[in-house]
Amino acid sequence: MELWIPITIAAAFLQNVRSALQKHLTGHLSTTGATFVRFGYGFPVAVAYVVFLHYGTDASWPALHARFWGFAMGGGISQIFATFMLVHLFSLRNFAVGTAYSKTEPLQAAIFGVVILGDVTSVGATIAILVGLAGVVVISVAHAPRTAGGVASSLTSRGALIGLASGACFGLSAVLYRASSLSLEGDGSPGFLMQAGFTLLCVTGFQTVMMTVYMLLREPGQITAVRGQWRMGALVGLAGVLGSIGWFTAMTIQNVAYVRALGQIELIFTFGASYFFFREKINKAEVAGVTLIAACIVILLMDRI
Repeated sequence: MELWIPITIAAAFLQNVRSALQKHLTGHLSTTGATFVRFGYGFPVAVAYVVFLHYGTDASWPALHARFWGFAMGGGISQIFATFMLVHLFSLRNFAVGTAYSKTEPLQAAIFGVVILGDVTSVGATIAILVGLAGVVVISVAHAPRTAGGVASSLTSRGALIGLASGACFGLSAVLYRASSLSLEGDGSPGFLMQAGFTLLCVTGFQTVMMTVYMLLREPGQITAVRGQWRMGALVGLAGVLGSIGWFTAMTIQNVAYVRALGQIELIFTFGASYFFFREKINKAEVAGVTLIAACIVILLMDRI
């Protein structure tokens, strides 16, 4: 089994944990505050991880350059917008369906990957991505009236459009992160773990600064509120950064579209959390959508093994 596969599955699980914890914060913090905690509380964990890689594994510090910073900051900004929109979705639809809207990301990441990096997916992987997309569409219309108008209304609703925009921003940020990490290759390359870890460190630090400045200017009361939620915030930050370490590492060694397509296994974890922890009902259409996503994962794994 290729290394990126178990790393991606672990990252998807941790991201699901982070999202579940983050949902609890939406009742105590604004959308901006709930978005900030994954960066602000996660940054110290990223620092500790990179320090461990350098001193614990003798990984060398990478040589930085303008191209690296351009990709890293572009990805960081895109992820902030994506996370903001995803957190906002929690207030519009239930936990599982709100997450599903953003899962058009693999298809959009495939397009960004071709344009920015020249990464091309195989026929099997493309089929897997399309099957997964079909699953997301089925889930997104699961609670719509069973009429053409009802389905169309669901697909063009405010929540759907925000979800699509969130997926686009997540897809773009993932491709830019891969570009940033790969730009550290060359003479004296620190290895894929440090490339991924250092990229994560720089991005998380940049995002923390940006979000802090924004809150000081626009929502100063949220700074105090975020500090007041430090226990849950620390858990969100820990789960978020551990998941991000997995994502960044997997995307450094494999095409982003493949990684994010397999990462849709998170949606299966999400439905488990939705049913067992939040006691939200799951109907037959949602089950059908999850089945299609499972088929997407099987097709992708068969293509890669």
